[in-house]
Amino acid sequence: MKAKRQEKIIEIIEKYNIETQDELAEAGFYTTQATISRDIRELKLTKLAYPGGKQKYIALKNRELHVDKKYKRVLSDAIIHVEAAQNIIVVKTVTGMAMACATAIDSLGISGIVGTIAGDDTIMCIAKDNDYAKDAIESLKKEIS
Repeated sequence: MKAKRQEKIIEIIEKYNIETQDELAEAGFYTTQATISRDIRELKLTKLAYPGGKQKYIALKNRELHVDKKYKRVLSDAIIHVEAAQNIIVVKTVTGMAMACATAIDSLGISGIVGTIAGDDTIMCIAKDNDYAKDAIESLKKEIS
């Protein structure tokens, strides 16, 4: 049941511009929002901006070159400001894009970043120490320039 549901989710997001979990549930099957949220995490779905100022769910592939370019584009388009507070790197993004950027940062494997936590427009990246934070900021700035 779970595999079929997740297969259907991928099919739906590839066919339609789905912006919310509710739209996803209404597009092809009925289940709880919590189940859809778990499926989204397991499938490693993220949101990508598309014309008209809207966002849609997309499935990210494993470390393929074109995906890396998309990650870099997401970072470049969405990041507003990056600043260190000791070993914590605070990344401000366009509203609604923090999760997509956190996924991109995680996937790029920037040295020294242990993990990320994303809200709506803010990401906290935890670095191993203050020096790693400085290096990670430089790496991140290179990725978005």
